[in-house]
Amino acid sequence: MTQIRTVGIAGAGTMGTGIAIVAARAGFTTKVFDTREQSLERARAQTEAFLRKSAERGKLSPDAVPEILARWQGTTRLEDLADCDIVIEAVFEELGVKHALFASLDALCDEHTLFASNTSTISITEIAGGSGRADRFVGMHFCLPAQVMKLIEMSPGLNTSTATFERAWQFAEALGQKPVKTQDTPGFILNYFLIPFNNDAIRLVEQGVAEPAEIDKAIKTALGYPMGPLELLDLIGLDTQRLLCEAMHGLTHEPRAACPPLVRRMIAAGWLGKKAGKGFHTYNDTRVFGA
Repeated sequence: MTQIRTVGIAGAGTMGTGIAIVAARAGFTTKVFDTREQSLERARAQTEAFLRKSAERGKLSPDAVPEILARWQGTTRLEDLADCDIVIEAVFEELGVKHALFASLDALCDEHTLFASNTSTISITEIAGGSGRADRFVGMHFCLPAQVMKLIEMSPGLNTSTATFERAWQFAEALGQKPVKTQDTPGFILNYFLIPFNNDAIRLVEQGVAEPAEIDKAIKTALGYPMGPLELLDLIGLDTQRLLCEAMHGLTHEPRAACPPLVRRMIAAGWLGKKAGKGFHTYNDTRVFGA
C-alpha cells in the first residue's frame, strides 16, 4: 500500500481552501489546482491569514506558519497534480464538471493515485463511474469549515475496493480528522438534515417571520449551535446553496430541499454571502472563517 505523502486539491473555493489548510497543517505536501489565478491568490491569502490568527490564539506555533505555507503550492496546471498520491475534488456540484475533471486526472495520474470527491449531494458511484478508476474512488465529505470542524463523511461507491476505503480512512485519520462511514445515499448524514433545515430558515426570512440576525440568535441560543443557519449559508455561499438544493431535490424530490425563490433573487443581486461582502448579513471583510 503506497503511503500518501502528496495531496492534490482540485478547486480553490471555500471548501478547497479549507481542505488544503487541513492537509498542509497535517504535514502533507499540498497542491491546490484552480483554473483561475485569482482564486489561488485569494486561497493563499486566506490560508495565511487563518494560520497567523491561529498562532495569535495559541492554537499553532508561530514557527509552524512558514513551514505550513511552504508545503502549500498553487497551480493553474492540472498536470502538476500528476504526482499526487490522492486528489480530492472540491468543484461545483455538477456531475458533468466532475466527470470531465476526473477523466483528465485519470490520464495524468499514476495507477496508485486515489481519487476522492468532497461532494455533499451527488452519488459517489455516479461520479466514480466517469473517473476511469471506480475501484480507487471514495467520497470524503469534509464538514464546513474544514479547517475548524473535524468530521469527514467517508462514503464508498459500489465499486470502491476495500483496500481503497481503508487507505482513505487511514489518510483521514492522519489529517487529524474524525471519519465516519456513510452509505452512498443523497446528502449522506449531514446534508440529509442540513439542506432542508437551512431552507426552512430562508423561508422564515421570505415570510417575514423574523430578521436573519434574530433567527440566527434564536437557533444559537436555544440549540447551542456555534453558528446560525443564515450565517452558515453566507459562509457556504448562496450560489453553492442553490446547486446543493438542485442536486438534493433532483435526487429525493423532498419539497423542503427545493431551492427557495429568495436564494435566486439574492444571487441575481450579487448577494452571495461573505465572499461578496453581503448575503443575509453584511461583512466588512471576506476573510476565511476563523481568520
